[in-house]
Amino acid sequence: MQLQPVILCGGAGTRLWPLSREQHPKQLLALGSKQTMLHATLARIDQSLSSAGRKVLPPIVVANEQYRFITAEQLRQAEVAPAALILEPVGRNTAPALTLAALAALDAGSDPILVVMPADHLIQNPASFRAALLESLQHAEGGRVATLGVVPSTPETGYGYIRRGERLEGGGEAREIAAFVEKPDAATAQQYVADGGFYWNAGIFVLRASVWQEHIGKARPAILEACRAALAGGTHDRDFLRVDKKSFSGCPSESIDYAVMENLPAGSGVVLPLEAGWSDIGSWDSYWQVERKDADGNVLQGDVIAVDTTNSLAVSHSRLVACIGLKDAIIVETPDAVLAADKRHIQKVKEIVERLKAEQRSEAAAHRKVYRPWGYYDRIDAGSRFQVKRIVVNPGAALSMQMHHHRAEHWVVVRGTARVTRGEKTYLVSENESTFIPLGTRHRLENPGKVPLEMIEVQSGAYLDEDDIVRFDDSYGRT
Repeated sequence: MQLQPVILCGGAGTRLWPLSREQHPKQLLALGSKQTMLHATLARIDQSLSSAGRKVLPPIVVANEQYRFITAEQLRQAEVAPAALILEPVGRNTAPALTLAALAALDAGSDPILVVMPADHLIQNPASFRAALLESLQHAEGGRVATLGVVPSTPETGYGYIRRGERLEGGGEAREIAAFVEKPDAATAQQYVADGGFYWNAGIFVLRASVWQEHIGKARPAILEACRAALAGGTHDRDFLRVDKKSFSGCPSESIDYAVMENLPAGSGVVLPLEAGWSDIGSWDSYWQVERKDADGNVLQGDVIAVDTTNSLAVSHSRLVACIGLKDAIIVETPDAVLAADKRHIQKVKEIVERLKAEQRSEAAAHRKVYRPWGYYDRIDAGSRFQVKRIVVNPGAALSMQMHHHRAEHWVVVRGTARVTRGEKTYLVSENESTFIPLGTRHRLENPGKVPLEMIEVQSGAYLDEDDIVRFDDSYGRT
């Protein structure tokens, strides 16, 4: 039996604003580590399944279309060539995402065991995780749906719960699934923890692709049919599998739990306890809880100085952050935004994001540094009729052939060599050299070298937003 990792990489994670944004969500962040959460998930599942004695297929990754390029770049950096990088044109929750992955696996000609997990969870004890995962494979091979339930340490109201049933014959830790329970209030959550028979629902599932197809077809046939149509009408574009937008947009939006797990026939599902230091890092407070603290109970990351400060989190990404006399505080600094909050009110960060969206402010959606398929740019400064960017182009990459109606551009190369097309001319610009792109002129920037090309771009004109781009030719299929 082959094993097929499935990584669900679609959530926005706005509760970790200002680090997490709509176009750069939690799973693409490196939180207290050099590895991003996606990279850590890929490494964890590979290490866990490599000892299973079965062939492990390349992972299927399901991601949102709007951050497709940075997801592909992180897969490249992790040296992972996925079996498929499936792009969702719109979010439709986890049941349709898993259905797309299962159908893609079956279309490849086999019926593997799918090992399904979100890309944005923390596991602090990989050995315990591996043991639970390997035991779950035995039940999935027999046709059951297996899930890992986290043994609760506190009465959390932000998680769904799984009520365990009778222990299965043959030993092991697996229990029948008695029920999936929605997020409780505080008193009910306290009862669940005291009872000892409830687990947190971690959203980790192990089952054969054909078993999922059967269950989703019976419980939610509309989801199955919409996903089949979306894949049938999809296209392959470089690293991506783009499903048909019209078909997928009409798909019902439901979680795996609501669509299938709550409707499983008796005896079809099992839950295995997981005690592996699991966290979904769903808020800055939960991030503080799992990180290593100093003698004063503080988590200080980046350029931070703290005086008379206790039980606080302070994260700096671009400048010095000084904390004096704080207790139970959250301070998160990025180049374009600073969050300062009392831990007791940190869940209200969603209200900040909602206000930013209502005011159509860019800080809700993107960072100052914006990733593109060719590299990235960083908006250094802006004012009336000018904008300054630092642009980095990967070796061998090229921007589109384009033109602007409202701005001219001055380019100064500070590292590497640029190949510039301006009108009918193509020429090289080396370090410490510059060139000028007049308004209304077709142009293209390329990096023909083997090191990243770094340059400073000064834009000047009456309108400087990103939608003033007319593309004539693009290697990445953008319009």
